[in-house]
Amino acid sequence: MREMDKEVLIHVRGLQTIDADGDQEPVEIVVPGQYYFRNGSHYLRYEEILEDFAEPTINYIKISPKGMEVRKKGVVNVHMVFEQGKKNMTYYTTPYGTIEMGIAATNMNLEENDGSLDMKVDYALDMNQEHVADCYLAIKAQPKDCKDFHDLTESSKSPASIAKSNKQ
Repeated sequence: MREMDKEVLIHVRGLQTIDADGDQEPVEIVVPGQYYFRNGSHYLRYEEILEDFAEPTINYIKISPKGMEVRKKGVVNVHMVFEQGKKNMTYYTTPYGTIEMGIAATNMNLEENDGSLDMKVDYALDMNQEHVADCYLAIKAQPKDCKDFHDLTESSKSPASIAKSNKQ
């Protein structure tokens, strides 16, 4: 992946399973972005336009063997840190108010190839000190001109569910 182009396509796929009724909220985007590798970490940057707002939110993602950080700056502001077995607290600021969030990564998997980067994270999400959802986040980056931009849906199972299905 260190040889990957600076201009990339970034595929972000997330899933939240809300406790009370088991409803799932999928989120999925494919956007152009930038990639670079520095000091042993992969960095991604892309813009996202949120519904009802003209101003873009800039997303910065840092991926390393130790974990992942996601920063959003703009309409929404947050700095989320995902580290295996550790709960990290942050504040999620929106035009409607600020929420205290806790993020506890329960499973992480990073795959680095010459032409792509693939990060998958399972995590528990707390809001205002209460567990609200078990979540899954997958981020894949490939060169913009990649002929077969591969979809995360083919590997859309979370690391935990893959491990469970392999044991059976």
